[in-house]
Amino acid sequence: MIKAIVFVAISTGALWLSRRSLRRPDSHGFYRFFAFETLLGLTLLNVDQWFADPFSAWQLLSWLSLIGSALLAIHGFRLLHVVGQPEGGIEDTTVLVEVGAYRYIRHPLYASLMLFALGVFLKHISLPAGILLVVVCAFLFATARVEERENLERFGEEYAAYMRRSKMFIPYVF
Repeated sequence: MIKAIVFVAISTGALWLSRRSLRRPDSHGFYRFFAFETLLGLTLLNVDQWFADPFSAWQLLSWLSLIGSALLAIHGFRLLHVVGQPEGGIEDTTVLVEVGAYRYIRHPLYASLMLFALGVFLKHISLPAGILLVVVCAFLFATARVEERENLERFGEEYAAYMRRSKMFIPYVF
C-alpha cells in the first residue's frame, strides 16, 4: 500500500512538471515522462531487495551499473551546462556538445537512465522487472529518436554530421 501511495505522490508531481510536454506527443518530453514513470515502477517493485544478499554477483553488478549511471549523468549534465551554453533550462543548449561522452554517444543522459534501470533490475531479477526494464528502454529509445529530430531542426547539418560520427547509446555499437 505504501508503494502505491509513493507512486501516486511522485507521479502527481511528475505530471505537474510534465504538463506542457504531455500536451505535445511530438516532443521528446512526452516519451521521457513515460520512461520516468516506468523507471519509478521498476524501482518501487525492487526496492525491498535493494540491500538483500549484498555481496552476491548480481548485487555487485547492480551497484556497478548504478555507480556508472550516476557518473555518466553527472558528466553529461556538467558538459551540457558548461559546453552547451544553455539559454534557460539545460535542454536549451546553444552549442552542440561533442566532447567527453558526447564525442562517442549522442545521449549519455538517456544511457545513464538505462544503466540505472539495469542496476535496479539486477537488484531482484524477475519477469515483471524484466518487462519494466524493456519498457523503460523502449521509451528512452523513443525519447532519443524524437530528440534527435528536434536537434536536427535546431542544429541542422551540424547535427546530421554528428549523428554519422557517433552512436546513440553505446560507443562503437550499432
